[in-house]
Amino acid sequence: MGYSGVRGGQEAIAAAERLARRDRLGGASRWLELEQITGRLGLAVDRVMGEAGLWAPELAARAIRQSRGDLLEAAQLLRAHRSTLPRLAYGSPVPAVALRPVRRIAPPYRNPPGGQVLGATDDYTPRILDLTDEDTARTTAPPPRRPATAGAPATTAPDPGVPPVGLPPAGLLADRRDPTDPGPFDITRAPSRPGVPRSARLTAMARAETGSLTHLWYLVAQTPRNAQPEIPLELRRGHLPLRVEHPFTGSPVTVAGVRVSEARTVRPDARPHPDGSRFDIGYGLCLGDNEAKALAMAGLDLLVHRDKATNRLEQRVLTALDGPELAGYLEHLKLPHYVDFRSIVDRLRALQAPNPEESL
Repeated sequence: MGYSGVRGGQEAIAAAERLARRDRLGGASRWLELEQITGRLGLAVDRVMGEAGLWAPELAARAIRQSRGDLLEAAQLLRAHRSTLPRLAYGSPVPAVALRPVRRIAPPYRNPPGGQVLGATDDYTPRILDLTDEDTARTTAPPPRRPATAGAPATTAPDPGVPPVGLPPAGLLADRRDPTDPGPFDITRAPSRPGVPRSARLTAMARAETGSLTHLWYLVAQTPRNAQPEIPLELRRGHLPLRVEHPFTGSPVTVAGVRVSEARTVRPDARPHPDGSRFDIGYGLCLGDNEAKALAMAGLDLLVHRDKATNRLEQRVLTALDGPELAGYLEHLKLPHYVDFRSIVDRLRALQAPNPEESL
């Protein structure tokens, strides 16, 4: 069996790059402006920033434009750029009560403290393709208004000082606090292997590829051993302040804010308490508007805790959900593999030969 290399060498590779650049920059339509991407494709921008671990809407829009809409490639581009940036400071811990919600729902409660805000959502509308053209959309767009509230006084939205709902009555919630995990585990500077603290798993899931994360959660949640119902306690979306320590005073100072999605879920769990008298709680928080990811993250946080005996699920969470890593593995499959393939062919011929001498 003969093998031949690609003709042209470096010249052929350069020509292939020029063709890809022509596809990206050419065409009959106008050049996409960054404001168009951030303003009209906000969910895609949020997803790329979350999977890259960098809050930078304009850079994420550039990555989406450069990758021609491939969000995995865009996350890889943004994460690679992030690795070149200097670390200027460390963020101070921010309590969940500091989140200023623009959307807040609590499915288990009829009248939760602080009320509920539906916010901007398509949860209650049918999934029908909208064929409205641009001109019609501009003339029929409703004027901006405050989000409608449900289950709350008609005069106000939720008070940002109201603590999160996710607290069942006293004595019904398992304690997930771990004194051996006082601070966030930096998975970008230390290897994350099974047995790492909970903060490492949460960080890995916050940067995970959204589709892979939700698929793994659904796959594991539907197994018979996890038949107990999972109930979202609270789902919030809003603005979280970014605080750093002032270099002169040492006091925390708010320097920016980011949009986040946060979820808490519970399951009746007999594992931490043999009598099954506690709710086990899971937590998820990710950058941007990505409620599905936050919910799946909270669910997996619970399921990993239930699977401590084997660590198999934890290993999958830490190693099999990273979007750029998955994309990189797929990309490497397209590189030359003729040496590997030839060795496999030779081995198969040796196994099929009537005697070893005929395979030589």
